[in-house]
Amino acid sequence: MPELIRLYIVNVAIGFGLAVAFVAGLVLLDVAGLRHLILGSPMGWVAGLMMVMFNGVVFAGVQFAIAVMRMAEPEDTPPGGRRQALIPVKVAVEARKSGPFRARR
Repeated sequence: MPELIRLYIVNVAIGFGLAVAFVAGLVLLDVAGLRHLILGSPMGWVAGLMMVMFNGVVFAGVQFAIAVMRMAEPEDTPPGGRRQALIPVKVAVEARKSGPFRARR
């Protein structure tokens, strides 16, 4: 299996695992009365499954994005304040009385 496909599958699995833990935490802590809504209804399992799936898609996408961004090679420039200081330069500007942007009456 190609390395990128394996990376994607592993990170999607991690994302869905986090989603299951997140939804379980929401139900256990009864956030906004979700425990009552999910466990008190005969179709509550559908709501729980939808929450896991939707949160799983989001968490899997974020997990994969983080993994891809961590694959970047380190920069060659030294980190921190090793840049040259900017020195302001005085520029003379003459004001004209007439021109394309003069005030109209």
